[in-house]
Amino acid sequence: MAQAPVSTTIVQDYAERFAGSRAMHERARQVIPGGITHDGRYMKPFPPSIARAQGAYKWDVDGNRLIDYVMGHGSLLFGHNDPDILAAMQAQLPVGTHYGAGHEGEIRWADEVVRLVPSAEQVKFTGSGTEATLLAIRVARSFTGRSTVVKLEGHFHGWHDYLLKGERPPFEAGAQPGIPREVLGTVAVVASNDLGMLEERLAQPDVAALILEPSGGSWATIPLIEGYLQAARDLATKYGVVLIFDEVITGFRWAPGGAQERYGVTPDMTTLAKIVAGGMPGGALAGKRALMEMLAFKDEPGWNTSKKVRHQGTYNASPVVAAAGAACLRKAADPGVQRYCDEMAARLRAGFNAAMVERGVPGYAWGESSVFHVNLGEAAPNQEGGDMRSPDGVSAETLKSASQNAVNSQLRLGMMVEGVELFTPGGMTSTAHSVEDIDETIAAFGRVLDRMGEEGAFAG
Repeated sequence: MAQAPVSTTIVQDYAERFAGSRAMHERARQVIPGGITHDGRYMKPFPPSIARAQGAYKWDVDGNRLIDYVMGHGSLLFGHNDPDILAAMQAQLPVGTHYGAGHEGEIRWADEVVRLVPSAEQVKFTGSGTEATLLAIRVARSFTGRSTVVKLEGHFHGWHDYLLKGERPPFEAGAQPGIPREVLGTVAVVASNDLGMLEERLAQPDVAALILEPSGGSWATIPLIEGYLQAARDLATKYGVVLIFDEVITGFRWAPGGAQERYGVTPDMTTLAKIVAGGMPGGALAGKRALMEMLAFKDEPGWNTSKKVRHQGTYNASPVVAAAGAACLRKAADPGVQRYCDEMAARLRAGFNAAMVERGVPGYAWGESSVFHVNLGEAAPNQEGGDMRSPDGVSAETLKSASQNAVNSQLRLGMMVEGVELFTPGGMTSTAHSVEDIDETIAAFGRVLDRMGEEGAFAG
Protein backbone atom coordinates (compact mmCIF):
# COMPACT_ATOMS: atom_id res chain seq x y z
CA MET A 1 0.00 0.00 0.00
CA ALA A 2 1.39 3.39 -0.97
CA GLN A 3 2.11 5.70 1.92
CA ALA A 4 0.26 8.99 2.13
CA PRO A 5 2.52 11.95 1.51
CA VAL A 6 3.52 14.01 4.52
CA SER A 7 3.30 17.78 4.44
CA THR A 8 6.73 18.43 5.92
CA THR A 9 9.56 16.17 6.98
CA ILE A 10 11.17 15.90 10.39
CA VAL A 11 14.28 17.61 9.05
CA GLN A 12 12.23 20.48 7.64
CA ASP A 13 10.35 20.96 10.90
CA TYR A 14 13.59 20.91 12.86
CA ALA A 15 15.15 23.53 10.58
CA GLU A 16 12.11 25.79 10.95
CA ARG A 17 11.59 25.40 14.70
CA PHE A 18 15.28 25.84 15.51
CA ALA A 19 16.06 28.60 13.02
CA GLY A 20 17.82 30.67 15.66
CA SER A 21 20.19 27.79 16.35
CA ARG A 22 21.00 27.59 12.66
CA ALA A 23 21.89 31.29 12.63
CA MET A 24 24.03 30.92 15.74
CA HIS A 25 25.77 27.86 14.29
CA GLU A 26 26.64 29.83 11.16
CA ARG A 27 28.18 32.53 13.37
CA ALA A 28 30.10 29.90 15.35
CA ARG A 29 31.51 28.34 12.18
CA GLN A 30 33.27 31.60 11.38
CA VAL A 31 35.37 31.52 14.55
CA ILE A 32 35.20 27.89 15.81
CA PRO A 33 36.29 24.95 13.60
CA GLY A 34 33.11 23.26 12.43
CA GLY A 35 31.12 25.50 14.76
CA ILE A 36 31.34 23.11 17.74
CA THR A 37 33.63 22.84 20.76
CA HIS A 38 33.08 19.11 21.43
CA ASP A 39 32.87 16.42 18.74
CA GLY A 40 29.92 14.88 20.56
CA ARG A 41 27.88 17.99 19.74
CA TYR A 42 28.17 17.42 16.00
CA MET A 43 24.70 17.13 14.52
CA LYS A 44 23.20 17.48 11.05
CA PRO A 45 21.87 19.81 9.76
CA PHE A 46 23.06 21.86 12.76
CA PRO A 47 23.14 21.48 16.56
CA PRO A 48 20.91 23.37 19.02
CA SER A 49 22.18 26.50 20.74
CA ILE A 50 21.05 26.83 24.34
CA ALA A 51 20.15 30.05 26.13
CA ARG A 52 19.41 28.78 29.66
CA ALA A 53 18.78 25.66 31.72
CA GLN A 54 17.07 24.70 34.96
CA GLY A 55 16.46 21.32 36.56
CA ALA A 56 15.68 18.75 33.87
CA TYR A 57 15.13 21.35 31.14
CA LYS A 58 16.98 23.53 28.68
CA TRP A 59 15.64 26.34 26.53
CA ASP A 60 17.21 27.10 23.17
CA VAL A 61 17.70 30.52 21.60
CA ASP A 62 14.24 30.27 19.97
CA GLY A 63 12.59 29.58 23.31
CA ASN A 64 11.94 25.86 22.72
CA ARG A 65 11.85 23.92 26.00
CA LEU A 66 13.72 20.62 25.89
CA ILE A 67 13.67 17.78 28.39
CA ASP A 68 17.42 17.29 28.70
CA TYR A 69 19.01 13.83 28.72
CA VAL A 70 22.48 15.07 27.80
CA MET A 71 22.85 16.36 31.35
CA GLY A 72 26.14 18.13 30.77
CA HIS A 73 27.59 15.03 29.06
CA GLY A 74 26.70 13.06 32.18
CA SER A 75 28.09 15.46 34.78
CA LEU A 76 24.78 16.74 36.21
CA LEU A 77 23.51 14.01 38.53
CA PHE A 78 21.25 16.59 40.22
CA GLY A 79 20.17 18.44 37.10
CA HIS A 80 20.91 22.01 36.10
CA ASN A 81 21.53 24.61 38.82
CA ASP A 82 21.14 22.38 41.86
CA PRO A 83 20.59 24.84 44.74
CA ASP A 84 23.03 23.18 47.15
CA ILE A 85 25.87 23.09 44.61
CA LEU A 86 25.13 26.65 43.51
CA ALA A 87 25.16 27.84 47.12
CA ALA A 88 28.57 26.27 47.73
CA MET A 89 30.00 27.96 44.65
CA GLN A 90 28.42 31.31 45.49
CA ALA A 91 29.85 31.18 49.00
CA GLN A 92 33.34 30.66 47.57
CA LEU A 93 33.27 33.32 44.83
CA PRO A 94 33.67 36.41 47.06
CA VAL A 95 36.69 34.97 48.89
CA GLY A 96 38.68 33.91 45.85
CA THR A 97 38.44 31.95 42.61
CA HIS A 98 42.10 31.00 42.13
CA TYR A 99 44.66 31.06 44.93
CA GLY A 100 47.53 29.39 43.12
CA ALA A 101 48.07 27.58 46.41
CA GLY A 102 46.67 24.86 48.62
CA HIS A 103 43.42 25.49 50.47
CA GLU A 104 40.92 23.91 52.83
CA GLY A 105 38.43 23.26 50.03
CA GLU A 106 40.67 20.83 48.18
CA ILE A 107 41.14 18.77 51.35
CA ARG A 108 37.39 18.64 51.98
CA TRP A 109 36.87 17.57 48.37
CA ALA A 110 39.54 14.86 48.61
CA ASP A 111 38.04 13.64 51.88
CA GLU A 112 34.72 13.04 50.12
CA VAL A 113 36.36 11.08 47.29
CA VAL A 114 38.30 8.89 49.74
CA ARG A 115 35.18 8.34 51.84
CA LEU A 116 33.09 7.15 48.89
CA VAL A 117 35.36 5.40 46.37
CA PRO A 118 36.64 1.96 47.51
CA SER A 119 39.97 2.20 45.64
CA ALA A 120 40.71 5.76 46.78
CA GLU A 121 43.38 5.93 49.47
CA GLN A 122 44.73 9.17 48.02
CA VAL A 123 43.54 11.61 45.36
CA LYS A 124 45.23 13.93 42.86
CA PHE A 125 42.98 16.44 41.10
CA THR A 126 43.18 17.26 37.40
CA GLY A 127 41.49 19.63 35.00
CA SER A 128 39.46 16.99 33.12
CA GLY A 129 38.78 13.30 32.63
CA THR A 130 41.21 13.16 29.72
CA GLU A 131 43.94 14.49 31.98
CA ALA A 132 43.01 11.94 34.64
CA THR A 133 43.43 8.95 32.31
CA LEU A 134 46.67 10.37 30.92
CA LEU A 135 48.03 10.74 34.45
CA ALA A 136 46.84 7.26 35.41
CA ILE A 137 48.77 5.50 32.67
CA ARG A 138 51.86 7.61 33.36
CA VAL A 139 51.75 6.58 37.03
CA ALA A 140 51.24 2.93 36.08
CA ARG A 141 54.17 2.96 33.69
CA SER A 142 56.44 4.58 36.25
CA PHE A 143 55.35 2.21 39.02
CA THR A 144 55.81 -0.98 36.98
CA GLY A 145 58.74 0.07 34.80
CA ARG A 146 56.79 -1.25 31.79
CA SER A 147 55.54 0.63 28.76
CA THR A 148 52.44 -0.98 27.22
CA VAL A 149 48.86 -0.13 28.16
CA VAL A 150 46.07 -2.58 27.31
CA LYS A 151 42.56 -1.32 26.60
CA LEU A 152 39.34 -2.85 25.28
CA GLU A 153 37.63 -2.30 21.94
CA GLY A 154 35.08 0.49 22.03
CA HIS A 155 36.09 1.88 25.41
CA PHE A 156 36.56 5.65 25.56
CA HIS A 157 39.18 7.22 27.83
CA GLY A 158 39.49 10.79 26.60
CA TRP A 159 41.05 12.35 23.53
CA HIS A 160 44.78 12.26 24.29
CA ASP A 161 47.21 10.45 21.98
CA TYR A 162 47.48 7.16 23.85
CA LEU A 163 43.95 5.96 24.39
CA LEU A 164 41.99 6.99 21.29
CA LYS A 165 43.22 3.82 19.61
CA GLY A 166 40.48 1.20 19.23
CA GLU A 167 37.69 3.50 20.40
CA ARG A 168 35.61 3.48 17.18
CA PRO A 169 35.01 0.89 14.48
CA PRO A 170 36.91 -0.44 12.67
CA PHE A 171 38.62 -1.28 15.95
CA GLU A 172 41.66 -2.76 14.24
CA ALA A 173 42.50 0.50 12.44
CA GLY A 174 46.18 1.22 13.03
CA ALA A 175 46.21 4.96 12.42
CA GLN A 176 44.71 8.06 14.02
CA PRO A 177 45.01 11.52 12.42
CA GLY A 178 47.72 13.50 14.15
CA ILE A 179 48.92 10.67 16.40
CA PRO A 180 52.36 9.15 15.64
CA ARG A 181 52.38 5.42 15.01
CA GLU A 182 55.17 5.15 17.56
CA VAL A 183 52.76 6.37 20.24
CA LEU A 184 49.98 4.06 19.10
CA GLY A 185 52.46 1.19 19.31
CA THR A 186 52.56 1.56 23.09
CA VAL A 187 48.85 0.68 23.39
CA ALA A 188 47.41 -2.78 22.75
CA VAL A 189 43.70 -3.19 22.04
CA VAL A 190 41.95 -6.47 22.77
CA ALA A 191 38.40 -7.56 21.94
CA SER A 192 35.81 -6.64 24.50
CA ASN A 193 34.56 -9.65 26.53
CA ASP A 194 37.25 -12.05 25.25
CA LEU A 195 38.95 -13.15 28.47
CA GLY A 196 41.23 -15.57 26.67
CA MET A 197 42.65 -12.82 24.50
CA LEU A 198 42.95 -10.56 27.54
CA GLU A 199 45.01 -13.10 29.48
CA GLU A 200 47.21 -13.81 26.49
CA ARG A 201 48.12 -10.11 26.26
CA LEU A 202 48.44 -9.43 29.99
CA ALA A 203 50.80 -12.37 30.32
CA GLN A 204 53.38 -10.63 28.17
CA PRO A 205 56.07 -8.86 30.23
CA ASP A 206 55.68 -5.39 28.70
CA VAL A 207 52.21 -4.58 30.10
CA ALA A 208 52.02 -1.81 32.68
CA ALA A 209 48.27 -1.32 32.94
CA LEU A 210 44.83 -2.46 31.89
CA ILE A 211 42.32 0.38 31.61
CA LEU A 212 38.62 -0.12 31.02
CA GLU A 213 35.16 1.34 31.60
CA PRO A 214 33.58 -0.92 34.24
CA SER A 215 30.16 -0.28 32.67
CA GLY A 216 31.33 -1.62 29.32
CA GLY A 217 32.44 0.53 26.40
CA SER A 218 31.13 4.09 26.13
CA TRP A 219 28.97 4.10 29.26
CA ALA A 220 27.39 0.67 28.74
CA THR A 221 26.94 0.90 24.97
CA ILE A 222 28.92 -2.36 24.82
CA PRO A 223 27.99 -4.19 28.05
CA LEU A 224 30.51 -6.50 29.69
CA ILE A 225 29.64 -10.14 30.20
CA GLU A 226 28.84 -11.28 33.72
CA GLY A 227 31.98 -11.93 35.74
CA TYR A 228 34.28 -10.02 33.40
CA LEU A 229 35.34 -7.38 35.92
CA GLN A 230 36.33 -9.90 38.58
CA ALA A 231 38.19 -11.98 35.99
CA ALA A 232 40.04 -8.85 34.82
CA ARG A 233 40.89 -8.06 38.45
CA ASP A 234 42.26 -11.57 38.98
CA LEU A 235 44.31 -11.52 35.77
CA ALA A 236 45.78 -8.10 36.53
CA THR A 237 46.85 -9.31 39.96
CA LYS A 238 48.26 -12.54 38.52
CA TYR A 239 50.51 -10.75 36.04
CA GLY A 240 51.45 -7.69 38.12
CA VAL A 241 49.45 -5.30 35.92
CA VAL A 242 47.90 -2.11 37.30
CA LEU A 243 44.11 -2.23 36.89
CA ILE A 244 42.54 1.15 36.13
CA PHE A 245 38.80 1.74 36.14
CA ASP A 246 37.74 4.73 34.08
CA GLU A 247 34.79 5.95 36.13
CA VAL A 248 34.49 9.36 34.54
CA ILE A 249 30.82 8.59 33.83
CA THR A 250 30.05 5.74 36.24
CA GLY A 251 31.65 7.43 39.25
CA PHE A 252 28.93 8.38 41.78
CA ARG A 253 26.26 7.48 39.19
CA TRP A 254 26.31 3.66 39.35
CA ALA A 255 26.48 3.88 43.17
CA PRO A 256 27.85 6.40 45.69
CA GLY A 257 31.22 4.68 45.25
CA GLY A 258 30.79 4.16 41.52
CA ALA A 259 30.69 0.96 39.49
CA GLN A 260 33.40 -0.60 41.67
CA GLU A 261 31.06 -0.40 44.64
CA ARG A 262 28.07 -1.63 42.67
CA TYR A 263 29.91 -4.65 41.27
CA GLY A 264 32.19 -5.33 44.24
CA VAL A 265 35.43 -5.22 42.26
CA THR A 266 38.16 -2.81 43.37
CA PRO A 267 40.75 -1.54 40.89
CA ASP A 268 44.20 -0.22 41.72
CA MET A 269 43.43 3.25 40.38
CA THR A 270 40.28 5.11 39.35
CA THR A 271 39.89 8.05 37.01
CA LEU A 272 37.08 10.49 37.71
CA ALA A 273 35.54 13.63 36.23
CA LYS A 274 32.03 15.02 35.52
CA ILE A 275 30.04 14.32 38.72
CA VAL A 276 33.17 14.41 40.89
CA ALA A 277 33.43 18.14 40.16
CA GLY A 278 29.73 18.87 40.55
CA GLY A 279 29.36 19.59 36.84
CA MET A 280 32.26 22.04 36.83
CA PRO A 281 35.48 21.54 34.82
CA GLY A 282 37.59 19.13 36.83
CA GLY A 283 38.72 15.56 37.32
CA ALA A 284 40.71 13.33 39.61
CA LEU A 285 42.94 10.30 39.82
CA ALA A 286 42.37 8.19 42.92
CA GLY A 287 44.11 5.01 43.94
CA LYS A 288 46.12 2.93 46.32
CA ARG A 289 48.71 4.81 48.33
CA ALA A 290 51.69 2.91 46.91
CA LEU A 291 50.73 3.99 43.40
CA MET A 292 49.70 7.54 44.28
CA GLU A 293 53.02 8.11 46.04
CA MET A 294 54.63 8.08 42.60
CA LEU A 295 53.31 11.65 42.40
CA ALA A 296 54.82 12.80 45.70
CA PHE A 297 58.11 14.60 46.28
CA LYS A 298 60.53 12.65 48.51
CA ASP A 299 63.89 13.19 50.14
CA GLU A 300 65.30 9.94 48.74
CA PRO A 301 68.37 10.61 46.58
CA GLY A 302 67.44 10.71 42.91
CA TRP A 303 63.70 10.15 43.48
CA ASN A 304 62.46 13.57 42.42
CA THR A 305 64.51 13.63 39.24
CA SER A 306 64.29 10.03 38.05
CA LYS A 307 61.23 8.37 39.59
CA LYS A 308 58.63 10.92 40.59
CA VAL A 309 55.83 11.39 38.04
CA ARG A 310 55.50 15.07 37.15
CA HIS A 311 52.07 16.65 37.33
CA GLN A 312 51.14 20.29 37.02
CA GLY A 313 47.85 21.99 36.16
CA THR A 314 46.96 25.63 36.64
CA TYR A 315 43.35 24.92 37.58
CA ASN A 316 43.75 21.69 39.53
CA ALA A 317 41.32 21.81 42.49
CA SER A 318 40.59 25.50 42.00
CA PRO A 319 38.51 26.80 44.91
CA VAL A 320 35.15 27.20 43.14
CA VAL A 321 35.41 23.76 41.50
CA ALA A 322 36.43 22.19 44.82
CA ALA A 323 33.43 23.77 46.52
CA ALA A 324 31.08 22.43 43.85
CA GLY A 325 32.67 18.99 43.92
CA ALA A 326 32.55 18.59 47.69
CA ALA A 327 28.92 19.75 47.84
CA CYS A 328 27.93 17.39 45.04
CA LEU A 329 29.63 14.36 46.60
CA ARG A 330 28.01 14.99 49.96
CA LYS A 331 24.64 14.71 48.21
CA ALA A 332 25.71 11.74 46.07
CA ALA A 333 26.61 9.78 49.22
CA ASP A 334 22.90 9.02 49.68
CA PRO A 335 22.23 5.75 47.77
CA GLY A 336 18.65 6.89 47.30
CA VAL A 337 19.99 9.34 44.72
CA GLN A 338 21.31 6.61 42.43
CA ARG A 339 18.30 4.40 43.11
CA TYR A 340 15.90 7.11 41.93
CA CYS A 341 17.91 7.88 38.79
CA ASP A 342 18.13 4.16 38.01
CA GLU A 343 14.36 3.82 38.33
CA MET A 344 13.76 6.72 35.95
CA ALA A 345 16.11 5.25 33.33
CA ALA A 346 14.57 1.78 33.67
CA ARG A 347 11.10 3.27 33.16
CA LEU A 348 12.35 5.07 30.07
CA ARG A 349 14.04 1.99 28.57
CA ALA A 350 10.96 -0.13 29.15
CA GLY A 351 8.69 2.52 27.64
CA PHE A 352 10.86 2.87 24.56
CA ASN A 353 11.01 -0.88 24.02
CA ALA A 354 7.26 -1.23 24.47
CA ALA A 355 6.66 1.54 21.93
CA MET A 356 8.84 -0.22 19.36
CA VAL A 357 7.22 -3.60 19.94
CA GLU A 358 3.73 -2.08 19.72
CA ARG A 359 4.51 -0.58 16.32
CA GLY A 360 6.55 -3.45 14.99
CA VAL A 361 9.55 -1.16 14.63
CA PRO A 362 12.92 -2.94 14.61
CA GLY A 363 15.09 -1.59 17.37
CA TYR A 364 15.83 -1.69 21.07
CA ALA A 365 16.69 0.45 24.06
CA TRP A 366 19.20 -0.82 26.60
CA GLY A 367 21.57 0.33 29.30
CA GLU A 368 22.52 0.03 32.96
CA SER A 369 22.09 2.19 36.01
CA SER A 370 20.78 5.62 35.01
CA VAL A 371 21.79 5.54 31.34
CA PHE A 372 19.97 4.43 28.21
CA HIS A 373 20.86 3.86 24.56
CA VAL A 374 18.61 3.47 21.54
CA ASN A 375 19.28 1.65 18.28
CA LEU A 376 16.68 1.68 15.52
CA GLY A 377 16.74 -0.51 12.45
CA GLU A 378 17.90 -3.79 13.99
CA ALA A 379 15.91 -6.02 16.32
CA ALA A 380 17.67 -7.26 19.43
CA PRO A 381 17.73 -11.07 19.75
CA ASN A 382 16.35 -10.95 23.29
CA GLN A 383 13.86 -8.10 22.91
CA GLU A 384 10.63 -8.70 24.80
CA GLY A 385 9.32 -5.16 25.13
CA GLY A 386 10.54 -4.46 28.66
CA ASP A 387 13.64 -2.98 30.28
CA MET A 388 16.86 -4.24 28.76
CA ARG A 389 20.33 -4.01 30.26
CA SER A 390 22.25 -5.90 27.60
CA PRO A 391 21.25 -6.74 24.01
CA ASP A 392 22.67 -10.26 23.92
CA GLY A 393 23.88 -11.48 20.57
CA VAL A 394 24.53 -8.07 19.04
CA SER A 395 28.15 -7.43 18.06
CA ALA A 396 30.27 -4.74 19.70
CA GLU A 397 30.89 -3.16 16.32
CA THR A 398 27.14 -2.89 15.68
CA LEU A 399 26.49 -1.35 19.08
CA LYS A 400 29.33 1.13 18.82
CA SER A 401 28.28 2.36 15.39
CA ALA A 402 24.52 2.31 16.02
CA SER A 403 24.36 5.95 17.09
CA GLN A 404 25.89 7.07 13.81
CA ASN A 405 23.36 5.72 11.30
CA ALA A 406 20.78 7.80 9.44
CA VAL A 407 17.72 6.33 11.16
CA ASN A 408 19.04 7.13 14.62
CA SER A 409 19.98 10.63 13.49
CA GLN A 410 16.41 11.11 12.26
CA LEU A 411 15.13 9.91 15.64
CA ARG A 412 17.29 12.47 17.40
CA LEU A 413 15.93 15.31 15.23
CA GLY A 414 12.37 14.10 15.68
CA MET A 415 12.74 14.06 19.45
CA MET A 416 14.10 17.62 19.33
CA VAL A 417 10.98 18.69 17.44
CA GLU A 418 8.95 16.99 20.19
CA GLY A 419 10.85 18.87 22.91
CA VAL A 420 13.32 16.19 24.01
CA GLU A 421 17.11 16.29 23.63
CA LEU A 422 18.84 12.92 23.45
CA PHE A 423 22.55 12.26 23.26
CA THR A 424 23.86 10.11 20.38
CA PRO A 425 20.85 8.91 20.69
CA GLY A 426 20.68 7.91 24.29
CA GLY A 427 21.16 9.79 27.50
CA MET A 428 21.24 9.91 31.26
CA THR A 429 18.71 10.67 33.94
CA SER A 430 19.09 12.87 37.01
CA THR A 431 17.23 13.52 40.24
CA ALA A 432 15.62 16.49 38.45
CA HIS A 433 13.74 14.21 36.04
CA SER A 434 10.20 13.46 37.20
CA VAL A 435 7.97 10.53 36.35
CA GLU A 436 5.95 13.01 34.28
CA ASP A 437 9.09 13.93 32.31
CA ILE A 438 9.79 10.26 31.61
CA ASP A 439 6.23 9.55 30.50
CA GLU A 440 6.19 12.68 28.33
CA THR A 441 9.43 11.47 26.73
CA ILE A 442 7.99 8.00 26.04
CA ALA A 443 4.89 9.53 24.46
CA ALA A 444 7.08 11.77 22.30
CA PHE A 445 9.13 8.75 21.26
CA GLY A 446 6.00 6.99 20.05
CA ARG A 447 4.92 9.98 18.00
CA VAL A 448 8.36 10.22 16.40
CA LEU A 449 8.31 6.52 15.52
CA ASP A 450 4.92 7.02 13.86
CA ARG A 451 6.19 9.95 11.90
CA MET A 452 9.37 8.17 10.87
CA GLY A 453 7.25 5.30 9.63
CA GLU A 454 5.18 7.70 7.56
CA GLU A 455 8.39 9.04 6.04
CA GLY A 456 9.50 5.52 5.13
CA ALA A 457 12.34 5.24 7.61
CA PHE A 458 11.65 1.56 8.28
CA ALA A 459 10.74 0.50 4.74
CA GLY A 460 12.55 -2.57 3.44
